[in-house]
This record gives sequence, structure tokens and C-alpha cells, in this order.
Amino acid sequence: MTIPASSRRRILLAEDDAAMRAYLSRALEAAGYSVVAVDRGTAAIPHLQVERFDLLLSDIVMPEMDGIELAQRCQELSPTTKVMFITGFAAVSLRANREQPQAKVLSKPFHLKDLVMEVDRALAEPHFALG
Repeated sequence: MTIPASSRRRILLAEDDAAMRAYLSRALEAAGYSVVAVDRGTAAIPHLQVERFDLLLSDIVMPEMDGIELAQRCQELSPTTKVMFITGFAAVSLRANREQPQAKVLSKPFHLKDLVMEVDRALAEPHFALG
């Protein structure tokens, strides 16, 4: 049974690595999500200004605007959008936990099933405002 695109949960994916962005997009779409993918944080802002997303899934280390700054802008523009980070850097993960304690941080490398499970879990949890 195919879920109509209009009723699928929407994810904004910000990932600067093209191969990883394509890989994650395909996996999330296969799991039933509608995905808009961009290559940097600054490219995500216009989408947040005019569209509604259930989840922002962002790499932390990106050119122009890092994922933590993007999450802060997301809170201002779309306070009901949940945030999840992906990163390959342990020190950056610690910073994310400190600055965005409610956001899940998934460290690379990870299995796609783990990503989908964490996205499912994040979207199932009640929303609370970033502090």
C-alpha cells in the first residue's frame, strides 16, 4: 500500500556530501517519508520560510552555516519542526548535545535501519520547544 505524498511526514535534509545526501534521501523515501534535500544550511532556510516540515535532519559540519546554527534558525522559523543531527565528529557531537540537548545526534557511520528507527522514534515523541 502506497502512502499518498500529501499525507507522508516531511523531512528537510541538509547534508553537504552529495553521495550521503542521495543515500539518506533514498532510504527515508523508501521508509515512507517525503524528503526535501539541500546541500547546505543556507539552502535550507528558504524552505523553512515557506514550507512545513516534521523533522530537520542536518549534518552538523557544513559550509556557510553549520547544523547547530541551522537548528536555531529552524526554531525561529518553524518551532514545531523537530531536529536530528548527523555527524562524523565526536567533538562536534558533544557541542550539539550541549547547545541543542533535545535533538538526537546520530554519529556516522550508521546503518540505514538505525537512521529510520531514530527518525520514526523522534517523530513519535511529543514535541517540546527548544530551550
